[in-house]
Amino acid sequence: MNIVVFGAGGRAGRQAVAEAHRRGHRVTAVVRDPGRHGELTGARVVAGDVTDAVSVERTGAGHDAAISAAADLSVPPHDFFTASSRALATGLANAGVPRLVVVGLAAILPGASGVPLMDEPGYPNQYRPFYLGHAAGLAELRTSDLDWTYVAPAGDFDHSGTHTGRYRIADHGDPASRITYADFAIALLDEIETPSHHRTTVSIREA
Repeated sequence: MNIVVFGAGGRAGRQAVAEAHRRGHRVTAVVRDPGRHGELTGARVVAGDVTDAVSVERTGAGHDAAISAAADLSVPPHDFFTASSRALATGLANAGVPRLVVVGLAAILPGASGVPLMDEPGYPNQYRPFYLGHAAGLAELRTSDLDWTYVAPAGDFDHSGTHTGRYRIADHGDPASRITYADFAIALLDEIETPSHHRTTVSIREA
């Protein structure tokens, strides 16, 4: 497949590029400044802006599927995630890219109680504006006609754990759950490679 990865310079994005390349896919890595990302081997690295529909259409053209792992902490989260969701929905549709997998956030997905983790008692909320930004971006996705999946770790990423090569789909969010970026990337690519016509959210945890 031809896969375009937006936000390819971040930790999740780099692992998605590596996993796609390992599986033999042709990968386009979209970053803001290609000169800063010489580590993205096995991919065609191009400049692009995930918040601009014209840029998304240009960089997405000719691809079978897209992954977005993009984030920008220099702007208000609500502004970034709503703009990127709108630009992805419009730009990918115009480019004829039917499939989108988005790297999400556990805080906005249901926990054991059925309410979003961020609203469960005791959940840390010092980053609530970031959570709400993700939630607003997901709400924008829900209005699009793309075949999309919002994939989030069930809890958080494990920055120092060992790559196991396995994962499982969680029944609900779990603040104690951890998964490595490399194992999470396996789930992203499995989702890309599985033919589907759904718009849904998925929580992923270590196997």
